[in-house]
Amino acid sequence: MDAGVPSTTGKFKSEKPHHHLNYHQRLLRLHYFPLSKFLSWSLFAAVILFGLFLISPHSPSALRFSSTTERRSLRGSYSAASWGGFEWEKRVRSSARIRRRPSGLSVLVTGAAGFVGTHASDALRRRGDGVVGIDNFNDYYDPSLKRARQALLSRSGIFLIEGDINDGPLLRKLFDLVAFTHVLHLAAQAGVRYAMLNPGSYVHSNVAGLVSILEAARTANPQPAVVWASSSSVYGLNTGVPFSESHRTDRPASLYAATKKAGEEIAHVYNHIYGLSITGLRFFTVYGPWGRPDMAYFSFTRDILAGKTITIFEGPGGVTVARDFTFIDDIVQGCIASLDTAKKSTGSGGTKQGPAQLRVFNLGNTSPVPVVELVSILERHLKVKAKRKVVKMPRNGDVLFTHANISSARAELGYQPTTNLQTGLKKFVKWYLAYYPSTAGSSVAKKRGGRGSSSS
Repeated sequence: MDAGVPSTTGKFKSEKPHHHLNYHQRLLRLHYFPLSKFLSWSLFAAVILFGLFLISPHSPSALRFSSTTERRSLRGSYSAASWGGFEWEKRVRSSARIRRRPSGLSVLVTGAAGFVGTHASDALRRRGDGVVGIDNFNDYYDPSLKRARQALLSRSGIFLIEGDINDGPLLRKLFDLVAFTHVLHLAAQAGVRYAMLNPGSYVHSNVAGLVSILEAARTANPQPAVVWASSSSVYGLNTGVPFSESHRTDRPASLYAATKKAGEEIAHVYNHIYGLSITGLRFFTVYGPWGRPDMAYFSFTRDILAGKTITIFEGPGGVTVARDFTFIDDIVQGCIASLDTAKKSTGSGGTKQGPAQLRVFNLGNTSPVPVVELVSILERHLKVKAKRKVVKMPRNGDVLFTHANISSARAELGYQPTTNLQTGLKKFVKWYLAYYPSTAGSSVAKKRGGRGSSSS
């Protein structure tokens, strides 16, 4: 096993929640006000359909849309000519081959060069499942990190295809070559704030991309079971604490959340009409080694080591932002348990033959921690004092806190997070300093009085 990829979940006990419900309820009263009840699903559906219309290749505006922001901003080296041929097909079949008999899986993992995708693919391969990955390697964040993850998977014997989930012919070819038992759909445009700069990329990846995957799955024979990444962001302006799968999710606070909520409704349609077995997973603030550079814990680490000022948001009345930080190994545990417990799809030839499984689960740690405490933990592990700047949270789609109720996942998946934030951040910092060794040296120089980077 590669040293860079964490082992299976450790034996650390979860931190007990130390923020009482009253804290959250008081926070919500300060920040949220009820929306009027005439918010209709038809309006929500119209927005999503309009987005689909824009990206449709038959839309009069398709050419104009495809040449605008999301295609300019999110570049990748993928081209339709980069796949196919005898050797390519041989690598696909070899990577998909199941080594664990008789109960092994053959899984197509989308977004396999991403944070969760890399860890999940590696865990599946280590237990003997067949894995084929697909990723378009866009530049939402540094593609070199994705290439490094690809190298890890390659050493584990996983073929990661450079391709786009909206490429219908590529997906059909993959399902022609391999009778995948499951699809683990993790490819998506992530990030809440970036949606304000590049909204089209979210519709393209999170809505059209999901439809593309479900279309390929429903026409496959046999149909695979689908497990896909929704998000805790769907809870939006929900006022229930902790967030439960039964709570309302019709008041998203960001476009990212709206596209994930749309995905859950689309999943229901494909389950209802075509008999696809579908499980949606609402991830809560995933962190750990090989993580995403746009996440707060990652960028805080980078800036603390560089001697730069970090910005910490607070809510009305000085209430701090809190998150239900969930370690990557715990999330992978939930993903694999969802694959293992997924029932077979019931469609054949694109036609439903009977009722099919439809599930949604929260995957969190159940222990919300204030961001200021996260910073303090990072300071201890990095042995560097952070330069803090506290500002009021802007209206950028972020919410003040998240808190997962995982009783359903615990009962049906056997899901039990075991890594607390102190332990998880220690593992992340160890990886970070090994992957970016020059940053460790610069932080030592600063503590000895050397000149550092300017603050931002």
